[in-house]
Amino acid sequence: MARIKIEVPQNFTFHCTIPIRISDINYGNHVGNDTILSIIHEARMQYLQSFGYTELNFAGSALIMSDAAIEFKSELFYGDTVIASVTVGEFSRVSFDLLYKLEKQKDGKKIIVALAKTGMVCFDYQAKKISPVPGEALERLSN
Repeated sequence: MARIKIEVPQNFTFHCTIPIRISDINYGNHVGNDTILSIIHEARMQYLQSFGYTELNFAGSALIMSDAAIEFKSELFYGDTVIASVTVGEFSRVSFDLLYKLEKQKDGKKIIVALAKTGMVCFDYQAKKISPVPGEALERLSN
């Protein structure tokens, strides 16, 4: 079976830190794969908020995550802090990709914990249909 390989850029436009809570730890005594997706969701929300957006108010549209891919690299433990980096990828008429790099500090070095990509589709909840990426959002996220 072919493994997922996520190509991420050298430079990311947004960074935040997310502490690992005791409730993030699973029976293996480390962060579970479901929590990694939750961390990605939190990083996405903080990224959008840095532009004054939310998933329900994206320059007049809303967002739905259409797909997600995660490449797991290293474990996280209780007490670790994730350095989450986010940047925008390719745009289409109605969607765009967000790319993520999750890292932790250990012995003065950054260690990649996971790489991820989510496909975000613009959606009009009132009309119940996909909508174009708002021009304002396209311009702001592209810069």
